[in-house]
Amino acid sequence: MSAQVTQTQVNALLQAGLSALKQNKASEARQAFEKLIQYGVTNASIWLGKAYACRDLDDHASMMEAIEKSLTLEPRNPRAFILKAKHYEISGDLPAASAFYLKALNVAPPPAQTPADLKPELEQAQRKYTDLTANFEAHLEREMAPSIAKAGDAARRVKESIDLMTGKKQTYLPQPKNYFFPEIPNIQFSDTSTFPWITELESKTDEIRQELLAVLEQSEVFSPYVTGHENRPLSDPHGMLNNNDWSALYLWKDGDIISENAAMFPKAMKALAKIPIAQIDGRSPNILFSKLRPHSQIPPHHGMINTRLICHLPLIVPEDCGFRVGNETREWKEGKVWAFDDTVEHEAWNNSTENRYILLFEVWRPELTQTEKKLVANLFEVISAY
Repeated sequence: MSAQVTQTQVNALLQAGLSALKQNKASEARQAFEKLIQYGVTNASIWLGKAYACRDLDDHASMMEAIEKSLTLEPRNPRAFILKAKHYEISGDLPAASAFYLKALNVAPPPAQTPADLKPELEQAQRKYTDLTANFEAHLEREMAPSIAKAGDAARRVKESIDLMTGKKQTYLPQPKNYFFPEIPNIQFSDTSTFPWITELESKTDEIRQELLAVLEQSEVFSPYVTGHENRPLSDPHGMLNNNDWSALYLWKDGDIISENAAMFPKAMKALAKIPIAQIDGRSPNILFSKLRPHSQIPPHHGMINTRLICHLPLIVPEDCGFRVGNETREWKEGKVWAFDDTVEHEAWNNSTENRYILLFEVWRPELTQTEKKLVANLFEVISAY
């Protein structure tokens, strides 16, 4: 502050500038704020006050300069970003306007700490951002529709990229808990038409279902899918540990055949013998019947390794059951196999009054070469031997 100006004069000029703004006396307000700046009294509010005054005087160049000065001193001031957004909206640069409205919303304080006079501005910023986003999406849809329609199925990934860009979908990445194999495509559900063994397996659905029904008539042979290990710390973030809502009947587990169970399913075992199931000593195959009880849910979670795909053959599926992998939600169809990357976030639910049963197994990712499969299997065998 200049030695020639007193704090009383500073306060008077500040009040004069603010009062002039409220009374729509932009020239007087600008003069007051600029005099403070000349005196060396600068803070974010004074520069922002000058910006408002310059806006009302249609001096947009000076307004933008003042906004930048204000943001240099207070980089998270939502008012400055809103003012900047409105400038770009008026000038027709709608992408810039949308970006600065969003910035204002992101740096705004929590609702309980938001000043009363700022709340209406933030509410308007939210409406503006929503409208601009909707207009942008409509523009993309309108302009891209002819070329996408012409491309047909070949445009599937482009359409999804647009959904990701506009926020209709979220980006889900593989997050294996134990092992990540690089340079594998990020695909939620695989195209099963490329798997030559699926048609024959699907044709055996009725036989496998009848074997399961016969076993279910005898006794309750399912046990919780998620169980603990004595030599590992217990972790149960989803409340599924030893929970019978999600249970399993294993034919193979961790690379070992469960002979007493396999003996009850000769037709299922014969059908599965023709499938390229991952073979890793002490780890795979894992082949099981999975039961999900009525009114139960398997919470969102990630699998262990991304060198495999998890496959489902739905056998008994009541209505109101569903399954989500990343952005894609599907309903099981009895006798129709699907394969998915379980290292992408996924969840399942059964909102019906009956049990849901599927046959679950794992196969190698088709992107792996034979050499890579052997080396990955060898790697895990070495790990297990440690």
